[in-house]
Amino acid sequence: MEINADSSAGVAPTHQAEPLNYLNHKKGIASWLFTVDHKRIGLMYLALIGVALFLGGVFALAVRTHLLRPSDKMLTPEQYAQMFTLHGVIMIFLVIIPGIPAVLGNFVVPLMLGAKDVAFPKLNLFSWYLFATGVVMALVTLFTGGLDTGWTLYTPYSSTSFSNVSLVGTAAFIMGFSSILTGLNMMVTIQTMRPKGMTIFRMPLFLWAAYATGIIQIIGTPVLAITLLLLLMERFFRVGIFDPAMGGDAVLFQHFFWFYSHPAVYIMVVPAFGVMSELITVHTRKTIFGYKAIAYSSVAIAILSVIVWGHHLFVSGQTMRTSVIFSIITFAVAVPSAIKVFNWMATLYKGSIALTTPMLFALSFLFTFGIGGLTGLFCGALAIDVHVHDTYFVVAHFHYTMIGVVMVMLGGFYHWWPKITGKMYHERLGQLSAVLVFIGMQMTFLPQFIMGSLGMPRRYYWYPDEFSMHHHISTGGSYILAAGFALVAFNLIWAIFNGKKAPANPWGGATMEWYTQSPPLPHNFDSAPEAGDPYDYTKVHWDNEKKEFISPYVQ
Repeated sequence: MEINADSSAGVAPTHQAEPLNYLNHKKGIASWLFTVDHKRIGLMYLALIGVALFLGGVFALAVRTHLLRPSDKMLTPEQYAQMFTLHGVIMIFLVIIPGIPAVLGNFVVPLMLGAKDVAFPKLNLFSWYLFATGVVMALVTLFTGGLDTGWTLYTPYSSTSFSNVSLVGTAAFIMGFSSILTGLNMMVTIQTMRPKGMTIFRMPLFLWAAYATGIIQIIGTPVLAITLLLLLMERFFRVGIFDPAMGGDAVLFQHFFWFYSHPAVYIMVVPAFGVMSELITVHTRKTIFGYKAIAYSSVAIAILSVIVWGHHLFVSGQTMRTSVIFSIITFAVAVPSAIKVFNWMATLYKGSIALTTPMLFALSFLFTFGIGGLTGLFCGALAIDVHVHDTYFVVAHFHYTMIGVVMVMLGGFYHWWPKITGKMYHERLGQLSAVLVFIGMQMTFLPQFIMGSLGMPRRYYWYPDEFSMHHHISTGGSYILAAGFALVAFNLIWAIFNGKKAPANPWGGATMEWYTQSPPLPHNFDSAPEAGDPYDYTKVHWDNEKKEFISPYVQ
């Protein structure tokens, strides 16, 4: 059965009274600011993350535009350092880390469980206020001198820099608590609120990913909080912890920072894996291949992620024996990810693949993350890492992983947007946005692998002429990538005001979020439906008269 979600001829919604839903049952700004509805809280996270994504993108374009012709001196060296630092801090801490867990996790997890809300609704709202406070504090730096240390805040420079290290460090400290509370809430919700019939091996794979992410957030984030607290003590009270001039050890900061920050990579990636599993199975109309292998691999990643940090310190002076051990663990952590990729590809085999917008983003992720993961093995190999360390090769590898996550996050937004808003977006524009993001991504970062292999250091304000062509292609790709992101934003906002009404189940999904109306009721379900196999598509049938999929127990 072909899935046709094309709303190219989408008509403006009629003025008939809308059925009661979570968007219209209460009105006014206060009803949002004091809500404990997980769906509204998810949208409030999305609003803040959207603003941060725009600003982070602007800073990235400023860096790439300067590098188009550095001799024109569009940015001073100080401004250039601030641009790439703010881009990194905003995109990592304000966009990608909270993106899927806070937005899609909040909106989708209770619906997938057939529940009325998360386990701790008030704590959920408190988490949002913590995040909002951190976002505001971080963005204040734009008007008070900026930040120029790089997103890693490496000491001893961050101990002595006159830029806003203290403000950004405090902001990250506060947002860390938001991350911990969100992870805790997701774990308790999944552990205690599963409906009748939903055993752990009948949970949708997105729930497995959300649970594994919660484990990483709870284990890793307190280490970042302690590290930032020690850095602030060093700056304010001149206590020698990391600064060698005061008897501290700068490498100690690197150990603390990467003990959190490499697991943080999986806080970003594991939820994307969960979204990916949902997109692949729904848009191929095929039961996921190797369900238990994908589920167990999420837990394996959560465990291995906290013991792999030392591969960031191969050139720090640690012993060769230590480096070899971390190199082996680095290769080991690639195995669970490879299992997922194999199972997704096996699911695609002989599936009824529909090239919808979410599916195009999923396929883009499969290709992009494949390159990001494979080049991670280069960085985990001692001899190669010494050569490419602190070059554009590392920049390209990191962005192939992180923008891969953003691709699948956008695919998830498109996939659940009809459920979130009750409106269908313009399918052709969605497909075009996926193509632009994919092409722009490859053009921007493939040349950087070549530059890094040839020895071009990262973060440099200027470069020799031999790298001009690579930088020109990379900058051109960044403009295409920005156009793709802008088209995504336009399309999703357009759908809210002009999209045609979405059916309860536009894609023919079998998980329980498709059992309720679009947009959902304020309380999600009048009564919790009994759970079945989340990937059994025989229970979802196509209605030729209504031209839509019909799920059991639709309310």
